[in-house]
Amino acid sequence: MRIRLFSVLFFCISFLFCQEKYPKDTFRSPVDIPLILSGTFGELRSNHFHGGIDIKTQKRQGLPIYAIQDGTIPRIKVSLWGYGKALYVAHPNGFTSVYAHLKKFSPEIEAYIKKEQYRKKSYEVEVFPDYGELEVKKGDVIAYSGNTGGSSGPHLHFEIRSSVTEKPTNPLLYGYEVRDATNPTLVGLFGYPLSEDAQVNESTKKVQLNFAQQKDGSFLADKVTASGTIGFGFNGFDRQDLAANKNGVYSVKQTVNGKLYSEYNFETFSYGETRYINTLIDYEHFGKFRQRIQKCFKDESNKLSIYKSLYLDGKIPVVEGLSYSVELLISDIKGNDIKVIIPVEGKKEPLKITNEEKGTANFIKASKPNSFDLGAAKVYFPESTFYKDFNIDLKKGQDTVTIHDETVAAHRNFTITFDVSKYSKQEQKQLFIARLDKKKEPRHYKTYKRNNTFSARSRTFGTFTLAKDTIAPTVKPRNFKEKQWLSNYHYLSLSISDDLSGIKTYNATLNGEWILMEYEPKTKTITYNFDDKIAGKTQCDLKVVVTDNVGNSTTFEHTFFRK
Repeated sequence: MRIRLFSVLFFCISFLFCQEKYPKDTFRSPVDIPLILSGTFGELRSNHFHGGIDIKTQKRQGLPIYAIQDGTIPRIKVSLWGYGKALYVAHPNGFTSVYAHLKKFSPEIEAYIKKEQYRKKSYEVEVFPDYGELEVKKGDVIAYSGNTGGSSGPHLHFEIRSSVTEKPTNPLLYGYEVRDATNPTLVGLFGYPLSEDAQVNESTKKVQLNFAQQKDGSFLADKVTASGTIGFGFNGFDRQDLAANKNGVYSVKQTVNGKLYSEYNFETFSYGETRYINTLIDYEHFGKFRQRIQKCFKDESNKLSIYKSLYLDGKIPVVEGLSYSVELLISDIKGNDIKVIIPVEGKKEPLKITNEEKGTANFIKASKPNSFDLGAAKVYFPESTFYKDFNIDLKKGQDTVTIHDETVAAHRNFTITFDVSKYSKQEQKQLFIARLDKKKEPRHYKTYKRNNTFSARSRTFGTFTLAKDTIAPTVKPRNFKEKQWLSNYHYLSLSISDDLSGIKTYNATLNGEWILMEYEPKTKTITYNFDDKIAGKTQCDLKVVVTDNVGNSTTFEHTFFRK
């Protein structure tokens, strides 16, 4: 293992100093169809920035995916969620390309990964081939597009990373052509009083600003009256010419009277910092309205490295009697942009809207650990769980407790612990910690059981409860019947589902031998491919055991025949 890691590091570092920053003519396209995107690099997602581009695959699965350059495969991962089936190719110039949500790999790679799946008796695997063990050439078919993992529709998620730092970079910087002559769209504009003495338009709370498009295409906001330190934010999106998807913008510049106050772009970022997206956006607004306002100023807790220039953290000190012209330049990667002009007059006026602090009995000091006893449960917040201090709303209950609401972001996991001593040991086996969704339906949380305490970890606020699951999963055949001849069949398919705690494990054997069944949670199906050649007898006895997250289990047994 040490030799392999040394080889990869030497391979990467030897090219680090001679590589172009973004070589334009080195990489081919990963697909043979026009590049039309459903997602852009750096796009704002839930708790993270999008780490690549999403390439539309004409609503189809099975399109060939090509190696963009010569290289070796250092990593293959098959997962139920996230990237699904994903392939990584390290290239000699110090970059690694990533291909995700794949339907299947090329025959050689498929055989390699299946051997590992059968060895571990698991559909989900992650392997790290030795350097040079699986080499590819530019233009080789390495996989086929799909819809596996957390994908919500057929597409290819494609990334280019640094092989040394593993930081992703915007793939469109490498010369890939996407038709785009369309300007970004401005949806909303907002002003923020930031200092204790600040006000914007007679308000100490955030205010939405009116704006209108001018003849030259720019946007002019109504004059803002303000005093103290203020900031601005916007809600907007970008589109390419051939797609209706609302994608993210590439760069944002803010100037005040011609001086650059803030600038950031989505050239690159680090996966280790991506959750700080919750400091770039107005998270409270997002929690209430599901709209992401991007702040043109930088909060103290914001650790993002996307900023190219900052003066006063993008915050604007407004002096009474002075006038300011604030300009926002919002651009896509092709240089299409919109200019937003916000005239500001320094003027302190009688307040019409003021902050109404919501008082609670409990206060969070973000820099320190915090713990609270809620009767049925205890909750513990490690230090730096939150970005700032705030009053937290906590509600006690018998078996249900409520921890604040969705207007505050947690950067780290907190722990909630229930006392289950009043339940019998048999009852405890069927209990788990759940969070109630918007329909008040319980959603399973991984529950750690120790003596008479159950605990779970979360980074999401809401209502938590103890739920009981007494019903075993269901297993049904989809394309075959008992004692049916399946000589011309290519695969077996079954549906598996659980009504409450969810499926934890499934295992299948054919004539007593373990077989690989691919699980697709989105369709609740497991599938066995007869190409695996395990069914070597005329009479085939299939056994499938499915277990949910509290241990309820169902065994399905069928016999079929095959020549």
